[in-house]
Amino acid sequence: MKITDKISLRPLQVDDANDMYNTIDAQRDYLGQWLPFVVGTTSVAVTQAFVDSAVDADDKTYAIRKGDKFVGLIGFKATDKANRKTEIGYWLSKEHQGRGIMTRAVERLCKYAFEELELNRVQIKCAVGNAPSSNIPKRLGFKFEGIERAGELFPDGSFADIEVYSLLKNEYNSSNRK
Repeated sequence: MKITDKISLRPLQVDDANDMYNTIDAQRDYLGQWLPFVVGTTSVAVTQAFVDSAVDADDKTYAIRKGDKFVGLIGFKATDKANRKTEIGYWLSKEHQGRGIMTRAVERLCKYAFEELELNRVQIKCAVGNAPSSNIPKRLGFKFEGIERAGELFPDGSFADIEVYSLLKNEYNSSNRK
């Protein structure tokens, strides 16, 4: 899926593991403050196991690429086809943030979810305090639903509170999207 002339979403592939691991490893402290999986991402082999499971999963996961460079990940998770809803999860390398890349990527997945998958609800969850992440659903017209207290467990045994945002198909259609 083309986002801009330079940015694209490509279905995650088995050969993305090395690039993904190197991206995480290079900014472990930054990403680890918001993403519990970073601590457990200890090798290319561990990353390869995740990639293999994501490639085989029903939920679609995409590598975010700037030209040929891997810069992040976005995808659907916990899709409930019976109730026509899904969640979008994402992360982007620090040096590529603040350029609208993730906002456009999320917008593209919303379009796909509503128009092609015919879902009715898209949800995004962000750790409380992660402004770069929570600004994305706010920018795209998602509604803030509240705080999921102690919603995410970190490897050190601590829990993070999670902001929950949602967008419904009729809200998406009523906006002026391209």
